Amino acid sequence: MPIASPLAETTAQRLLSDRVRACLGPDFVWGVATSSYQIEGGVGQGGRGESIWDRFCATPGKVRNGDSGRIACDHVNRWPEDLDLIQAGGFGAYRFSIAWPRVQPDGGAGSAGWNSEGLGFYDRLVDGMLERGLAPHATLYHWDLPQALQDVGGWTVRETAQRFADYAEQMGRRLGDRLASLSTHNEPWCTAILGHLTGQFAPGWTDEGAMAQTSHHLLLSHGLALQALRAAGVSCPLGIVLNMSSASAASDDPADVRLAEREYARMVRWFIEPLLLGRYPPEAEWLAPMQREGDMALIAQPLDFLGVNYYTRIWASSQGLPAPRPHGVTDMGWEIYPSGLSELLLRLHSDYRLPPVMITENGMANPDSVQAGRVPDLARIDYLRQHLEALADAKAAGVDLRGYFAWSLLDNFEWDSGYGKRFGLVHVDYATQVRTPKDSYRWMQQNLKQVKQEVGTTGAS
Repeated sequence: MPIASPLAETTAQRLLSDRVRACLGPDFVWGVATSSYQIEGGVGQGGRGESIWDRFCATPGKVRNGDSGRIACDHVNRWPEDLDLIQAGGFGAYRFSIAWPRVQPDGGAGSAGWNSEGLGFYDRLVDGMLERGLAPHATLYHWDLPQALQDVGGWTVRETAQRFADYAEQMGRRLGDRLASLSTHNEPWCTAILGHLTGQFAPGWTDEGAMAQTSHHLLLSHGLALQALRAAGVSCPLGIVLNMSSASAASDDPADVRLAEREYARMVRWFIEPLLLGRYPPEAEWLAPMQREGDMALIAQPLDFLGVNYYTRIWASSQGLPAPRPHGVTDMGWEIYPSGLSELLLRLHSDYRLPPVMITENGMANPDSVQAGRVPDLARIDYLRQHLEALADAKAAGVDLRGYFAWSLLDNFEWDSGYGKRFGLVHVDYATQVRTPKDSYRWMQQNLKQVKQEVGTTGAS
Protein backbone atom coordinates (compact mmCIF):
# COMPACT_ATOMS: atom_id res chain seq x y z
CA MET A 1 0.00 0.00 0.00
CA PRO A 2 1.46 3.40 -0.95
CA ILE A 3 2.44 5.57 2.00
CA ALA A 4 2.20 9.34 1.66
CA SER A 5 4.66 11.70 3.26
CA PRO A 6 3.82 12.88 6.81
CA LEU A 7 1.42 15.75 7.14
CA ALA A 8 2.87 19.21 7.27
CA GLU A 9 3.14 20.43 10.85
CA THR A 10 0.63 23.22 10.31
CA THR A 11 -1.90 20.70 8.99
CA ALA A 12 -1.33 18.24 11.81
CA GLN A 13 -2.05 20.99 14.33
CA ARG A 14 -5.56 21.37 12.92
CA LEU A 15 -6.90 18.15 14.41
CA LEU A 16 -10.40 17.90 15.84
CA SER A 17 -10.84 19.66 19.15
CA ASP A 18 -11.22 17.82 22.44
CA ARG A 19 -14.80 19.11 22.57
CA VAL A 20 -15.71 17.55 19.23
CA ARG A 21 -14.12 14.18 20.01
CA ALA A 22 -15.75 14.06 23.43
CA CYS A 23 -19.15 15.05 22.07
CA LEU A 24 -19.21 12.41 19.35
CA GLY A 25 -18.24 9.83 21.95
CA PRO A 26 -16.41 6.50 22.10
CA ASP A 27 -19.21 4.46 20.46
CA PHE A 28 -19.49 6.74 17.42
CA VAL A 29 -19.10 4.94 14.07
CA TRP A 30 -16.34 6.32 11.85
CA GLY A 31 -16.40 5.14 8.26
CA VAL A 32 -15.92 5.83 4.57
CA ALA A 33 -18.38 5.31 1.73
CA THR A 34 -18.38 4.33 -1.95
CA SER A 35 -20.89 3.08 -4.51
CA SER A 36 -20.82 0.13 -6.88
CA TYR A 37 -20.97 1.78 -10.31
CA GLN A 38 -18.51 4.48 -9.31
CA ILE A 39 -15.68 2.15 -8.28
CA GLU A 40 -16.24 -1.49 -9.21
CA GLY A 41 -15.62 -1.68 -12.93
CA GLY A 42 -15.97 -5.17 -14.34
CA VAL A 43 -18.74 -4.09 -16.73
CA GLY A 44 -19.67 -6.98 -19.01
CA GLN A 45 -17.66 -9.43 -16.91
CA GLY A 46 -18.47 -12.19 -14.45
CA GLY A 47 -22.07 -12.52 -15.54
CA ARG A 48 -22.96 -8.92 -14.69
CA GLY A 49 -25.93 -7.59 -16.62
CA GLU A 50 -26.26 -4.18 -18.27
CA SER A 51 -27.32 -1.27 -16.04
CA ILE A 52 -29.05 1.97 -16.93
CA TRP A 53 -25.76 3.75 -16.34
CA ASP A 54 -23.99 1.56 -18.89
CA ARG A 55 -26.62 2.56 -21.44
CA PHE A 56 -26.61 6.22 -20.38
CA CYS A 57 -22.81 6.46 -20.61
CA ALA A 58 -22.91 4.94 -24.10
CA THR A 59 -25.27 7.70 -25.25
CA PRO A 60 -23.26 10.54 -26.87
CA GLY A 61 -23.29 13.81 -24.98
CA LYS A 62 -24.57 12.46 -21.67
CA VAL A 63 -21.28 12.11 -19.74
CA ARG A 64 -18.20 14.32 -19.80
CA ASN A 65 -15.57 13.02 -22.26
CA GLY A 66 -17.72 9.97 -22.93
CA ASP A 67 -16.47 8.43 -19.67
CA SER A 68 -18.10 5.39 -18.10
CA GLY A 69 -17.78 3.02 -15.16
CA ARG A 70 -16.46 0.20 -17.37
CA ILE A 71 -13.19 0.04 -15.43
CA ALA A 72 -13.59 2.82 -12.84
CA CYS A 73 -11.30 1.99 -9.88
CA ASP A 74 -11.17 -1.75 -10.76
CA HIS A 75 -12.49 -2.47 -7.28
CA VAL A 76 -13.80 -5.90 -8.33
CA ASN A 77 -10.15 -6.98 -8.58
CA ARG A 78 -8.47 -4.58 -6.13
CA TRP A 79 -10.90 -4.79 -3.22
CA PRO A 80 -8.35 -6.32 -0.80
CA GLU A 81 -6.06 -3.31 -1.28
CA ASP A 82 -9.00 -0.94 -0.83
CA LEU A 83 -10.12 -2.64 2.38
CA ASP A 84 -6.52 -2.46 3.62
CA LEU A 85 -6.63 1.30 3.07
CA ILE A 86 -9.78 1.61 5.14
CA GLN A 87 -8.28 -0.45 7.95
CA ALA A 88 -4.96 1.41 7.87
CA GLY A 89 -6.81 4.74 8.02
CA GLY A 90 -8.25 3.78 11.39
CA PHE A 91 -11.84 3.63 10.17
CA GLY A 92 -14.12 1.06 11.75
CA ALA A 93 -16.82 0.86 9.07
CA TYR A 94 -17.28 0.74 5.31
CA ARG A 95 -20.47 1.76 3.53
CA PHE A 96 -20.68 0.14 0.09
CA SER A 97 -23.45 -0.60 -2.38
CA ILE A 98 -24.45 -3.77 -4.18
CA ALA A 99 -24.76 -3.64 -7.97
CA TRP A 100 -28.18 -5.14 -8.66
CA PRO A 101 -27.24 -6.23 -12.23
CA ARG A 102 -24.13 -7.97 -10.91
CA VAL A 103 -26.17 -10.33 -8.75
CA GLN A 104 -29.41 -10.50 -10.80
CA PRO A 105 -28.52 -9.56 -14.38
CA ASP A 106 -32.05 -8.90 -15.62
CA GLY A 107 -33.53 -7.74 -12.31
CA GLY A 108 -36.09 -10.52 -12.41
CA ALA A 109 -37.60 -9.20 -15.65
CA GLY A 110 -36.64 -12.38 -17.52
CA SER A 111 -35.28 -15.84 -16.88
CA ALA A 112 -31.61 -15.03 -16.19
CA GLY A 113 -31.88 -15.88 -12.51
CA TRP A 114 -29.23 -15.13 -9.92
CA ASN A 115 -25.55 -14.78 -10.82
CA SER A 116 -23.44 -16.96 -8.54
CA GLU A 117 -20.23 -15.17 -9.50
CA GLY A 118 -21.66 -11.79 -8.55
CA LEU A 119 -23.08 -13.10 -5.31
CA GLY A 120 -19.71 -14.65 -4.54
CA PHE A 121 -17.98 -11.30 -5.03
CA TYR A 122 -20.07 -9.68 -2.30
CA ASP A 123 -19.57 -12.70 -0.04
CA ARG A 124 -15.81 -12.24 -0.34
CA LEU A 125 -16.05 -8.48 0.08
CA VAL A 126 -18.10 -8.70 3.28
CA ASP A 127 -15.91 -11.47 4.69
CA GLY A 128 -12.86 -9.36 3.86
CA MET A 129 -14.28 -6.49 5.90
CA LEU A 130 -14.97 -8.72 8.87
CA GLU A 131 -11.47 -10.19 8.70
CA ARG A 132 -10.08 -6.65 9.00
CA GLY A 133 -12.39 -5.64 11.84
CA LEU A 134 -14.52 -3.40 9.60
CA ALA A 135 -18.29 -3.18 10.06
CA PRO A 136 -20.10 -3.70 6.70
CA HIS A 137 -22.87 -1.20 5.98
CA ALA A 138 -24.56 -2.18 2.71
CA THR A 139 -26.85 -0.23 0.40
CA LEU A 140 -29.08 -2.15 -2.00
CA TYR A 141 -29.61 0.56 -4.62
CA HIS A 142 -27.21 3.31 -5.65
CA TRP A 143 -28.82 4.05 -9.03
CA ASP A 144 -27.60 1.14 -11.20
CA LEU A 145 -30.96 -0.35 -12.18
CA PRO A 146 -30.76 -3.42 -14.45
CA GLN A 147 -31.41 -2.19 -18.00
CA ALA A 148 -33.82 -5.09 -18.53
CA LEU A 149 -36.16 -3.49 -15.99
CA GLN A 150 -35.75 -0.07 -17.59
CA ASP A 151 -36.75 -1.59 -20.92
CA VAL A 152 -40.20 -2.33 -19.45
CA GLY A 153 -40.63 1.07 -17.78
CA GLY A 154 -38.14 1.08 -14.92
CA TRP A 155 -39.21 2.94 -11.80
CA THR A 156 -42.24 4.46 -13.52
CA VAL A 157 -44.02 1.08 -13.33
CA ARG A 158 -45.22 -0.46 -10.09
CA GLU A 159 -43.87 -3.92 -10.83
CA THR A 160 -40.30 -2.65 -10.38
CA ALA A 161 -41.06 -2.02 -6.71
CA GLN A 162 -41.90 -5.70 -6.24
CA ARG A 163 -38.83 -6.80 -8.20
CA PHE A 164 -36.76 -4.66 -5.85
CA ALA A 165 -38.34 -6.26 -2.79
CA ASP A 166 -37.50 -9.71 -4.16
CA TYR A 167 -33.90 -8.62 -4.76
CA ALA A 168 -33.70 -7.12 -1.26
CA GLU A 169 -34.94 -10.32 0.34
CA GLN A 170 -32.38 -12.41 -1.55
CA MET A 171 -29.50 -10.16 -0.53
CA GLY A 172 -30.74 -9.99 3.05
CA ARG A 173 -30.82 -13.76 3.29
CA ARG A 174 -27.36 -13.96 1.72
CA LEU A 175 -25.54 -11.25 3.66
CA GLY A 176 -27.78 -10.01 6.46
CA ASP A 177 -26.23 -12.03 9.28
CA ARG A 178 -22.86 -10.40 8.53
CA LEU A 179 -23.97 -6.79 8.06
CA ALA A 180 -23.89 -3.92 10.54
CA SER A 181 -26.74 -2.22 8.63
CA LEU A 182 -28.65 -2.47 5.38
CA SER A 183 -30.11 0.52 3.52
CA THR A 184 -32.68 0.15 0.79
CA HIS A 185 -32.01 3.24 -1.32
CA ASN A 186 -29.37 5.90 -1.63
CA GLU A 187 -30.77 9.34 -2.42
CA PRO A 188 -34.11 8.60 -4.12
CA TRP A 189 -34.25 12.35 -4.84
CA CYS A 190 -31.45 11.88 -7.38
CA THR A 191 -33.12 8.92 -9.06
CA ALA A 192 -36.45 10.75 -9.30
CA ILE A 193 -35.36 14.34 -9.99
CA LEU A 194 -32.04 14.06 -11.82
CA GLY A 195 -32.99 10.84 -13.57
CA HIS A 196 -36.60 11.58 -14.55
CA LEU A 197 -37.16 15.36 -14.41
CA THR A 198 -33.94 17.13 -15.45
CA GLY A 199 -32.43 14.25 -17.46
CA GLN A 200 -29.00 14.86 -15.94
CA PHE A 201 -28.66 11.26 -14.69
CA ALA A 202 -29.72 7.88 -16.04
CA PRO A 203 -32.15 7.07 -17.54
CA GLY A 204 -32.24 10.67 -18.77
CA TRP A 205 -35.99 11.36 -18.76
CA THR A 206 -37.51 14.86 -18.54
CA ASP A 207 -41.11 14.42 -17.42
CA GLU A 208 -42.69 15.66 -14.20
CA GLY A 209 -45.28 12.91 -14.18
CA ALA A 210 -42.57 10.26 -14.55
CA MET A 211 -40.65 11.95 -11.74
CA ALA A 212 -43.62 11.88 -9.38
CA GLN A 213 -44.45 8.26 -10.14
CA THR A 214 -40.81 7.23 -9.83
CA SER A 215 -40.51 8.86 -6.42
CA HIS A 216 -43.61 7.00 -5.24
CA HIS A 217 -42.44 3.64 -6.53
CA LEU A 218 -39.00 4.13 -5.01
CA LEU A 219 -40.57 4.76 -1.60
CA LEU A 220 -43.04 1.91 -2.11
CA SER A 221 -40.17 -0.43 -2.99
CA HIS A 222 -38.45 0.61 0.23
CA GLY A 223 -41.50 -0.29 2.29
CA LEU A 224 -42.01 -3.60 0.50
CA ALA A 225 -38.33 -4.42 0.92
CA LEU A 226 -38.39 -3.75 4.68
CA GLN A 227 -41.43 -5.99 5.01
CA ALA A 228 -39.74 -8.76 3.03
CA LEU A 229 -36.46 -8.47 4.93
CA ARG A 230 -38.12 -8.61 8.32
CA ALA A 231 -40.34 -11.51 7.26
CA ALA A 232 -37.18 -13.35 6.18
CA GLY A 233 -35.69 -12.88 9.66
CA VAL A 234 -33.00 -10.37 8.68
CA SER A 235 -32.02 -8.87 12.00
CA CYS A 236 -29.44 -6.19 11.14
CA PRO A 237 -30.64 -2.56 11.39
CA LEU A 238 -32.68 -1.54 8.33
CA GLY A 239 -33.06 1.98 6.96
CA ILE A 240 -32.82 4.32 4.00
CA VAL A 241 -30.42 7.09 2.95
CA LEU A 242 -31.74 10.53 1.91
CA ASN A 243 -29.79 13.47 0.55
CA MET A 244 -30.92 16.61 2.34
CA SER A 245 -30.06 20.27 2.68
CA SER A 246 -30.93 23.10 4.99
CA ALA A 247 -32.75 25.99 3.32
CA SER A 248 -31.82 29.67 3.60
CA ALA A 249 -34.01 32.51 2.35
CA ALA A 250 -31.95 35.33 0.89
CA SER A 251 -33.99 37.89 2.85
CA ASP A 252 -37.11 38.32 4.96
CA ASP A 253 -39.09 39.10 1.81
CA PRO A 254 -42.13 36.76 1.82
CA ALA A 255 -41.27 35.70 -1.74
CA ASP A 256 -37.83 34.50 -0.60
CA VAL A 257 -39.23 32.79 2.48
CA ARG A 258 -41.88 31.00 0.44
CA LEU A 259 -39.32 29.92 -2.15
CA ALA A 260 -37.05 28.52 0.55
CA GLU A 261 -39.91 26.51 2.04
CA ARG A 262 -41.01 25.19 -1.35
CA GLU A 263 -37.51 24.07 -2.28
CA TYR A 264 -37.05 22.46 1.14
CA ALA A 265 -40.36 20.64 0.67
CA ARG A 266 -39.24 19.41 -2.75
CA MET A 267 -35.89 18.12 -1.61
CA VAL A 268 -36.42 17.04 2.00
CA ARG A 269 -40.09 16.78 2.94
CA TRP A 270 -41.22 15.06 -0.30
CA PHE A 271 -39.19 12.00 0.71
CA ILE A 272 -39.02 12.03 4.51
CA GLU A 273 -42.68 12.73 5.24
CA PRO A 274 -44.05 9.65 3.44
CA LEU A 275 -41.54 7.61 5.45
CA LEU A 276 -42.28 9.16 8.84
CA LEU A 277 -45.76 10.66 8.49
CA GLY A 278 -47.36 8.65 5.69
CA ARG A 279 -48.10 11.64 3.44
CA TYR A 280 -46.68 13.88 0.72
CA PRO A 281 -46.32 17.61 1.53
CA PRO A 282 -48.60 19.79 -0.63
CA GLU A 283 -46.07 22.61 -0.30
CA ALA A 284 -43.82 20.82 -2.81
CA GLU A 285 -46.35 21.80 -5.51
CA TRP A 286 -45.59 18.74 -7.61
CA LEU A 287 -47.99 16.43 -9.39
CA ALA A 288 -49.53 13.86 -7.06
CA PRO A 289 -48.40 10.35 -8.00
CA MET A 290 -50.90 7.61 -8.69
CA GLN A 291 -51.39 5.52 -5.55
CA ARG A 292 -53.31 2.50 -4.37
CA GLU A 293 -55.11 2.25 -1.08
CA GLY A 294 -52.64 1.26 1.62
CA ASP A 295 -49.54 2.50 -0.21
CA MET A 296 -48.65 5.14 2.36
CA ALA A 297 -48.91 2.63 5.20
CA LEU A 298 -46.58 0.32 3.25
CA ILE A 299 -44.08 3.14 2.78
CA ALA A 300 -44.13 4.20 6.44
CA GLN A 301 -42.49 1.03 7.78
CA PRO A 302 -40.57 1.52 11.05
CA LEU A 303 -36.98 2.61 10.44
CA ASP A 304 -34.10 1.34 12.55
CA PHE A 305 -32.01 4.28 11.35
CA LEU A 306 -32.02 7.17 8.90
CA GLY A 307 -29.00 7.90 6.72
CA VAL A 308 -28.43 11.57 5.88
CA ASN A 309 -26.19 12.73 3.03
CA TYR A 310 -25.25 16.41 3.29
CA TYR A 311 -23.13 18.50 0.92
CA THR A 312 -24.50 22.03 0.77
CA ARG A 313 -27.53 24.20 1.53
CA ILE A 314 -30.48 25.40 -0.52
CA TRP A 315 -30.15 29.12 -1.19
CA ALA A 316 -33.47 30.73 -2.11
CA SER A 317 -33.64 34.14 -3.74
CA SER A 318 -36.68 35.20 -5.76
CA GLN A 319 -34.47 37.88 -7.34
CA GLY A 320 -31.72 35.45 -8.30
CA LEU A 321 -29.19 36.89 -5.85
CA PRO A 322 -26.15 34.64 -5.29
CA ALA A 323 -25.36 33.10 -1.91
CA PRO A 324 -22.63 34.98 0.02
CA ARG A 325 -20.37 31.88 0.13
CA PRO A 326 -18.08 32.92 3.00
CA HIS A 327 -16.38 29.49 2.99
CA GLY A 328 -16.00 29.29 -0.78
CA VAL A 329 -17.17 26.54 -3.12
CA THR A 330 -16.08 23.02 -3.98
CA ASP A 331 -14.82 21.87 -7.37
CA MET A 332 -18.45 20.97 -8.17
CA GLY A 333 -19.37 24.64 -7.68
CA TRP A 334 -21.33 23.80 -4.52
CA GLU A 335 -21.24 26.31 -1.70
CA ILE A 336 -19.35 25.14 1.39
CA TYR A 337 -21.75 25.77 4.24
CA PRO A 338 -20.86 23.66 7.32
CA SER A 339 -23.44 25.17 9.68
CA GLY A 340 -26.13 23.97 7.29
CA LEU A 341 -25.51 20.43 8.56
CA SER A 342 -26.41 21.32 12.13
CA GLU A 343 -29.29 23.53 10.93
CA LEU A 344 -30.70 20.63 8.92
CA LEU A 345 -30.36 18.09 11.72
CA LEU A 346 -31.90 20.37 14.31
CA ARG A 347 -34.87 21.14 12.06
CA LEU A 348 -35.43 17.43 11.41
CA HIS A 349 -35.14 16.77 15.14
CA SER A 350 -37.74 19.47 15.83
CA ASP A 351 -40.18 18.49 13.08
CA TYR A 352 -40.21 14.70 13.37
CA ARG A 353 -39.75 11.81 15.71
CA LEU A 354 -36.50 10.60 14.19
CA PRO A 355 -34.90 7.18 14.44
CA PRO A 356 -31.15 7.13 15.15
CA VAL A 357 -29.29 9.10 12.47
CA MET A 358 -26.04 8.40 10.64
CA ILE A 359 -24.33 10.87 8.33
CA THR A 360 -23.82 8.46 5.46
CA GLU A 361 -22.12 10.86 3.04
CA ASN A 362 -20.28 14.15 3.45
CA GLY A 363 -17.31 15.41 1.48
CA MET A 364 -16.05 17.68 -1.27
CA ALA A 365 -14.61 17.59 -4.76
CA ASN A 366 -11.20 19.20 -4.98
CA PRO A 367 -8.76 19.52 -7.95
CA ASP A 368 -6.18 17.20 -6.34
CA SER A 369 -2.90 16.03 -7.81
CA VAL A 370 0.07 13.99 -6.63
CA GLN A 371 3.01 16.22 -5.74
CA ALA A 372 6.30 14.57 -4.75
CA GLY A 373 4.52 11.48 -3.51
CA ARG A 374 1.74 13.16 -1.55
CA VAL A 375 -1.55 14.87 -2.28
CA PRO A 376 -1.93 18.14 -0.34
CA ASP A 377 -5.65 18.86 0.08
CA LEU A 378 -5.91 21.30 2.96
CA ALA A 379 -9.26 22.55 1.64
CA ARG A 380 -10.76 19.09 2.21
CA ILE A 381 -9.27 18.91 5.71
CA ASP A 382 -10.89 22.24 6.55
CA TYR A 383 -14.18 21.02 5.06
CA LEU A 384 -14.16 17.81 7.09
CA ARG A 385 -13.17 19.53 10.33
CA GLN A 386 -15.85 22.20 10.02
CA HIS A 387 -18.59 19.70 9.21
CA LEU A 388 -17.59 17.43 12.09
CA GLU A 389 -17.75 20.45 14.39
CA ALA A 390 -21.27 21.15 13.11
CA LEU A 391 -22.15 17.50 13.69
CA ALA A 392 -20.94 17.71 17.28
CA ASP A 393 -23.08 20.83 17.77
CA ALA A 394 -26.17 18.93 16.60
CA LYS A 395 -25.40 15.95 18.82
CA ALA A 396 -24.89 18.23 21.83
CA ALA A 397 -28.32 19.75 21.09
CA GLY A 398 -30.02 16.37 21.34
CA VAL A 399 -29.91 14.76 17.88
CA ASP A 400 -29.34 10.99 18.19
CA LEU A 401 -26.30 10.73 15.93
CA ARG A 402 -24.58 7.37 15.64
CA GLY A 403 -21.96 7.71 12.91
CA TYR A 404 -20.20 9.56 10.10
CA PHE A 405 -19.07 8.23 6.71
CA ALA A 406 -16.76 10.41 4.65
CA TRP A 407 -17.44 10.55 0.93
CA SER A 408 -15.48 9.06 -0.57
CA LEU A 409 -12.77 6.52 0.08
CA LEU A 410 -11.51 6.78 -3.49
CA ASP A 411 -11.54 9.23 -6.35
CA ASN A 412 -14.04 7.65 -8.73
CA PHE A 413 -16.48 7.96 -11.61
CA GLU A 414 -18.56 11.01 -10.74
CA TRP A 415 -21.67 10.33 -12.82
CA ASP A 416 -22.24 12.89 -15.60
CA SER A 417 -18.97 14.63 -14.63
CA GLY A 418 -17.03 11.50 -15.60
CA TYR A 419 -13.58 11.36 -14.04
CA GLY A 420 -13.20 15.13 -13.88
CA LYS A 421 -14.10 15.52 -10.18
CA ARG A 422 -12.20 14.02 -7.25
CA PHE A 423 -14.00 13.40 -3.95
CA GLY A 424 -11.67 10.76 -2.50
CA LEU A 425 -9.56 10.63 0.61
CA VAL A 426 -7.34 8.48 -1.60
CA HIS A 427 -6.11 9.65 -5.01
CA VAL A 428 -6.55 7.22 -7.89
CA ASP A 429 -4.41 7.36 -11.03
CA TYR A 430 -6.94 5.93 -13.46
CA ALA A 431 -4.28 4.92 -16.01
CA THR A 432 -2.27 2.83 -13.54
CA GLN A 433 -4.82 2.29 -10.74
CA VAL A 434 -2.18 3.41 -8.21
CA ARG A 435 -3.76 4.59 -4.96
CA THR A 436 -2.11 7.47 -3.07
CA PRO A 437 -3.57 8.49 0.32
CA LYS A 438 -4.14 12.23 0.45
CA ASP A 439 -3.31 14.53 3.35
CA SER A 440 -7.00 14.40 4.31
CA TYR A 441 -6.69 10.62 4.71
CA ARG A 442 -3.68 11.13 6.99
CA TRP A 443 -5.59 13.80 8.91
CA MET A 444 -8.48 11.43 9.52
CA GLN A 445 -6.00 8.71 10.43
CA GLN A 446 -4.41 10.92 13.09
CA ASN A 447 -7.80 11.93 14.50
CA LEU A 448 -8.98 8.34 14.72
CA LYS A 449 -5.72 7.29 16.35
CA GLN A 450 -6.36 9.96 18.98
CA VAL A 451 -9.95 8.77 19.43
CA LYS A 452 -8.78 5.19 19.98
CA GLN A 453 -6.15 6.31 22.47
CA GLU A 454 -8.76 8.20 24.43
CA VAL A 455 -11.11 5.21 24.40
CA GLY A 456 -8.29 3.00 25.65
CA THR A 457 -7.40 5.48 28.39
CA THR A 458 -11.00 5.73 29.65
CA GLY A 459 -11.62 2.01 29.33
CA ALA A 460 -14.68 2.60 27.15
CA SER A 461 -15.65 -0.17 24.75
